[in-house]
Amino acid sequence: MTGLSPLRPVGQSIPRKGVRRSLALVLSVCLLWSVPAAIAAPSKAAVEQQFQAWLANDLWPEAKTAGISRQAFDKAVAGLTLNWDLPDLVPPGTAPPKDRKQSQAEFSSPGAYFSEKRLQGLAATGRSLADRHASTLRKVEAAYGVPGSIIVAIWGRESGFGGARLPYSAVEVLATKAFMSTRKDLFRRELISALHMIEGGDIGAGQMKGSWAGALGQPQFMPTSYLKYAVDFDGDGHRDIWNSVPDSLASIANYLKKSGWQTGRDWGFEVKIPDGVSCAQEGPDRAKPLSEWSAQGITRISGKAFPGSELSASTMMLVPAGTHGPEFLVSPNFYVLKEYNNSDLYALFIGNLADRIAYGSGAFKAPFGDVGKMLRSDVLAMQKALVSKGYDVGNVDGLPGFKTRRSLGDWQEKNGMKPTCYPDASLKGKLR
Repeated sequence: MTGLSPLRPVGQSIPRKGVRRSLALVLSVCLLWSVPAAIAAPSKAAVEQQFQAWLANDLWPEAKTAGISRQAFDKAVAGLTLNWDLPDLVPPGTAPPKDRKQSQAEFSSPGAYFSEKRLQGLAATGRSLADRHASTLRKVEAAYGVPGSIIVAIWGRESGFGGARLPYSAVEVLATKAFMSTRKDLFRRELISALHMIEGGDIGAGQMKGSWAGALGQPQFMPTSYLKYAVDFDGDGHRDIWNSVPDSLASIANYLKKSGWQTGRDWGFEVKIPDGVSCAQEGPDRAKPLSEWSAQGITRISGKAFPGSELSASTMMLVPAGTHGPEFLVSPNFYVLKEYNNSDLYALFIGNLADRIAYGSGAFKAPFGDVGKMLRSDVLAMQKALVSKGYDVGNVDGLPGFKTRRSLGDWQEKNGMKPTCYPDASLKGKLR
C-alpha cells in the first residue's frame, strides 16, 4: 500500500473494538482498489472528435451505399459541429434519461389544447390569406381534391402561414440527433434523406433551415416526407417549401391525397349522442354508414341536417374525452389528418380551424369537462385490469386512447354503471 499512511504506529496494541474498526477500514480500502474508478463522461471536445470520426467512418459509408456522392457529402458536412442546445441528447459515455416517475398528472384536460384566442387569430389570418391566394388554392384543390380551408389550416398550425422563424441548420440538427439522441435510428434515416435532397439539387446544405426537430419549411416536412410529397407547383423547377407559397400549399395537399384523402367528404361533425346510445362504439374499426348513426338518434349539435351526400358513407364515432366533452362523427379524412400528426386533438384542431376559415364558425359547442387529473400510473393500472378481463385496450401505456376509452365504457355498462368512456378517480377502486 505504497503512499498510504500506516493504519497505526508500529508495535501499538489495538483494543478489540479498534480491531473491528481497523479491519473495516482495511476492507474498505481494498474494495476501493479492487473496483476501477468511475469513468468520467468525456468532455465536449472529446465528443466533438468522436463526432468527426463518426461522420468519416460511419455515416459516409452508409451515405455512399445510399447513392450520395463524395463531393455532395463533403460539402454538406464541411465545418459541421454538434448542437449541444437541442433536447433529448445522449452524449457518449452518458446514460439515456430514465422514464419519468409517474408521480404527477401526466395529461391535462384536452380543452387546454384549443386556445380560443389562438384559434380566432389563426382563423382571421387564414381567411385573409385564403382570399389572397384564392387562385392558387383553386388550382391546388382541382389537382389534389383537398379543400383549400384544410390546406390553409395546416399551413397556419405548422408554421404560422410561413411566418415562423426556422433558425436551425437542418443538417446540424439531424446529424447531432443521429449521433447522440434518444432516437438515433430515426434521425439517421432523416439525415440520409436530407443528403439526398442536397445531392439532387433541391436545396443547399446552408439554406436547409428547419425546426429544432429537423422539420423543414412552411409545411414542416421531415426530409423523408419532403422526398415523397413535396411538389414544384409554381413551375420554377424547384420544390421550394421554404419560400414558395404555391409549392408549400400544393405539397401539403399532395401529402394528404397520397395519405388517402377522400375528395368530396368532410372531416367530421360535432354531434349530440343521446342517452341510451353507448359511447363504447368509438373507433375507426367500428365504422358504419352515417345513416345508421343518425338512426340511433345522433344529431349534429348545430341543429343542421347531415349532408345527404354523406349519409351512405363510412363514418366513425369519436369521443376524445368520453362523455365529458365534445362528441363527433368523423370520416376517414379525420384519420388522414392524423397521418400529418398522429393526435386526435391535432386533427380536431385542424378540422375546427378549417371550418372557421371556410364557414366563419366558432368553437366546439360542448366544452371539455374537468378531465385529465388522473395519474398516468393509475390509468395504466386500469388498462392492466381491463386486459386481465379480456379487453383490448391498445397500447398499455397509461394514455387513454380510443380502445381504452371504449373498453372502459363497455366494462362500465356490463357492471351496471352509466358508461362515461373515460378514466376517473371514482373508478380506481372498482376496476381491479
